Amino acid sequence: MPVHKRSRMGLAALLGFALVATPLAAAPAIANTAGTGVVINEAYLNGGSAGATYTRKFVELYNPTDAAISLSGLSIQYRAATATANPSSNVALTGSIAAGGYYLIQGGSNNTPSAELPTPDLVASAINVAAGGGTLFLVNGTATLTAPPTGSILNDPAIADLLGYGTSNTFETTRATAASVILSLNRTNGVDTDVNSADFTTAAPTPTNAAGTGGGPDPEPPVPTTRTIAEIQGTGAASAFDGTIAKTSGVVTASFPTGGYNGYYLQTAGTGTTLGAASDGIFVYSPATVAQATIGSYVGVTGEVDEFFGLTQLSVPAGGLTVLSEPFVAPVPANVALTSDAVQRESLEGMLLAPAGDYTVTDNYDTNFFGSVVLTAGDKPLVQPTSVVEPGSAEYAAMLAANQAAAVTLDDGSTTNFNSTANKGIPLPYLSLENPVRIGAAVTFVTPVVLDYRFSAWSFQPTQQLTVDNAATVQPATFENTRTAAPENVGGDITFATVNVLNYFSTTGDELIGCTYFSDRTGDPVTVNRGCAARGAAEEEDLQRQQAKIVTAINALDADVVGLQEIENSAAFGKNRDQALSDLTDALNAAAGAGTWTFVPSPLAVPTDEDVIRTAFIYKRSTVKPIGESVILDDQVAFINAREPLAQAFRLATAGGGSEFIAIVNHFKSKGSGTGAGDVDAGDGQGASNGSRVRQAVSLVDFAESLKVSTGIERVLLGGDFNAYLKEDPIDVLIEAGYVDLGSTTGEETYSFDGAIGSLDHVFANAEAAASVTDVDIWNINSVESIALEYSRYNYNATLFYAPDAFRSSDHDPILVGLAIDRPKPIKPVKPVKPVKPVK
Repeated sequence: MPVHKRSRMGLAALLGFALVATPLAAAPAIANTAGTGVVINEAYLNGGSAGATYTRKFVELYNPTDAAISLSGLSIQYRAATATANPSSNVALTGSIAAGGYYLIQGGSNNTPSAELPTPDLVASAINVAAGGGTLFLVNGTATLTAPPTGSILNDPAIADLLGYGTSNTFETTRATAASVILSLNRTNGVDTDVNSADFTTAAPTPTNAAGTGGGPDPEPPVPTTRTIAEIQGTGAASAFDGTIAKTSGVVTASFPTGGYNGYYLQTAGTGTTLGAASDGIFVYSPATVAQATIGSYVGVTGEVDEFFGLTQLSVPAGGLTVLSEPFVAPVPANVALTSDAVQRESLEGMLLAPAGDYTVTDNYDTNFFGSVVLTAGDKPLVQPTSVVEPGSAEYAAMLAANQAAAVTLDDGSTTNFNSTANKGIPLPYLSLENPVRIGAAVTFVTPVVLDYRFSAWSFQPTQQLTVDNAATVQPATFENTRTAAPENVGGDITFATVNVLNYFSTTGDELIGCTYFSDRTGDPVTVNRGCAARGAAEEEDLQRQQAKIVTAINALDADVVGLQEIENSAAFGKNRDQALSDLTDALNAAAGAGTWTFVPSPLAVPTDEDVIRTAFIYKRSTVKPIGESVILDDQVAFINAREPLAQAFRLATAGGGSEFIAIVNHFKSKGSGTGAGDVDAGDGQGASNGSRVRQAVSLVDFAESLKVSTGIERVLLGGDFNAYLKEDPIDVLIEAGYVDLGSTTGEETYSFDGAIGSLDHVFANAEAAASVTDVDIWNINSVESIALEYSRYNYNATLFYAPDAFRSSDHDPILVGLAIDRPKPIKPVKPVKPVKPVK
C-alpha cells in the first residue's frame, strides 16, 4: 500500500484549505513527457541559514502514479539563476520511489546548525542551491545537460521536470517565488501544470523520505492578527512582523496576473493626500488569488508578512482574499517628488504616486533586455564621478553613493527577459523608432505609478503589466525626443572629428574558421562572438547594415578630417593593411559623391605586433591636403596592450603656409581588464589598466613634441578614445603637458556606462591649436540611444528597431571641432599711377 505524506497545515489550515490531498495515482505529472511520472515536489532553499528550520537544504521527489518507479538512470542537476552554460551540479539518483511515495535528497548547508533532516535517501552536498534564485532539473539521464536554453522549457524529453524560482532565467512558463528562511517551495497536490509559479506555493518545510518518515507533527494553526497596512510596513526598512500571520484590508491599486509578479498592490482606503512616516501600501504575493484582485476593488487578505529581498510583502494562499462589500473611499495618488532619501522612499513603498517635479532618463541599457528605464530626479542624467571629482577621493565616494541613491527604475510590471530566446517574440515596451527613449530625455508622467523595491532597486511600476498592445492606456510616461539631424555648426576653415566605428570589419565571420556568433531570434548569425580574430559582422548582410549606419553618421557629421577608431587592421587577415579602410571610404563616396573622401594610406613603417583593430584617417580632398607620410607611434612598451597612435600633418588645400596642423588619433587600453602592478582595478573609479593608460599618455606627449620638432608645425590635436574620464590620471598627464580638453566646453558627454554619462573620447589641443578653435560640439547620436537600435541587435525582438540612420551607429559619440587656420599672405599695395600730362 502506498505511503501518503501528512497534510501540510499552517496558514492554509487556518483558512480552511488543505494544500495536499491523497495523490492521484492514475494521473502522472503533465511535464513528464519521457514517462517517468516523478516530479520535484518540494525544495527547501535556506538550510543552515540563520533562523532556518533545518541545517540542510533538500529536494524532495514524489511519484504520483500507482506503480513503483526506478530512479536508476536519472539525475538531479542545478544551475545558478543567471547562468547560461551547463548545470554546475549533477548528482545521479539511485534506488526507487514507491507508488504515491517520496524520495528525500539532502543538499548543502549554509553551516548554521538547527534541526537535522530525517534520514535522506541520497546525500548530495553538491546540490547547494541558492536561496534567491536558481533552477533544479530532474533529468532523464546522468550526463550533464548541455547549456539548456533560458526562458520557459516545456516538453523537453531530456528533462523529466524542472523548478525555476526567484531570479532564475529558466523555468516552466513562469518562475516560482523564492521562499523565506523558514519556508520551502511546495507542489500542491502533486499536480504539475507546467507553470512553476502556479504549481508551487510557500509553506513550512516537510521533508519526507522513502520510508514515509519525517516532517514531525502537524503544526498548530497560527492565529492571525488584524493590522493596518501602515502597522505592517512600519517605519523601518523591514517589517517588525516578518514571519507572522496578518489580516488587513485595502483597495487594489495595481494587479499583475501576467508577467511574473503574480500579485497585486493594496493601499489603505482614503489615503494618499496626507503622508505619514509609514507606508499605506503593500505588495501581496498571491498566484492563487491575483485573478480575483481587480483594480479598484476593496478586499481583505490574510497572509504571512515576508521581507522578500528588501520588499515588504504579504504572501497570501488560496482562500486568503475576500472581496468586501462595505463602502470605502478610494486612495488617491500621492503627488510627491521622490528624493534620494531612503527613509522617504521606504515611507512610500507600495503606494500609488503621481511623481512631482522633473525626471530625466539616465540609463536605457536594460530597456532592451527587461523593458525598464532608469530615471533620476531633475533635468540632467547622472554623471560619472571621475568626470568631475578626483578618483578615490572623499568627493568621489560621496558622488558615487549619491548617484546610486538618486536612481529609480521605470519598470514594465513584469519579470520578462526579452533577450531570452523564449521571449524574443514578445514586442519590447517603451521603445520604438518613432519615440526613442534617449538618455538625457525629459520624462512626462501621464498615469500614476506604484513605488516598490524589486531586483535590488527602487522602481516605479505601472498599474498592470505594460505591453505594446495596451501602451496607450497603461504606459505611465512619455519621453522627450532630443535627436538632432546634424551636429551644431562649429564654423572655422576646417573641421576635425573623432569617430568610433564600432569594430568595423569588412572581413566577416563567415569568411573565417572557428567563429561563433550572437544570433537573431530566428538563429541567424548577426555578429561575431568569439573563436576567431574577427570582431564585427557575421555575414555580408550584417556588414551592409552596419556600414549603412556608419556612412550616414560620418557624412552627416560633415567634417573635413576624421580620425577613426575600431576599424579592422586588414593585415591580420592576410590582406593589404588598408583594405577595410578603403572599403569604408568607397561606401562613403558612394553616398556622398565620387571623390568626396579619401584615406590616409598606411606608412611604410608599421609595428610588427598590432591588434586586429587600428586607428586611421579619412579626409575631404577638396578641403585639406596631407603633408608627407603618416607616422605610427611604435612604442611596444607603452602600447603593448593598446592600439598605436597614428599621426598625420594636414594643411588647407586652398591656402599656403600657416594653415598646417598635426592630428594624432588614439585608442588607449580599455578599463575592462588588467593585471599586475598599477593595472589591477584599485576601486578608485578609474577601472583596470590605469597604469597602462598613464604610460600611454606619457608616450603620446613625447611623440607629439617630437613631431612638432621634426615638422616645424606648431598646432597639435590629439583625438580619439582615451578610455579615461576627465579627472583621471591619464588625462592629468595631457593637461599638465599643456593640452586643453575641447569637449569639456560643450556640456555634453560621449559615453554612457552603468547609469551615468561621461567622456571617454576627447579632442585635446595644445596652446597653438586651441587659439585657432572656433567651436566644439559632441553630437549625441550613439551613447544616449538604446542598444536595441544597433545593427548587432537586428531582429533580436519582434519589433524591428533597425534603421539605416546615424543613431546607434556606435556606442561612442563623435566630437566635431572647428578651426580658423587660413593665413593668406598679405596683398602688396598697388602704387598709384602718375597722371598723364595733357598734350599741348
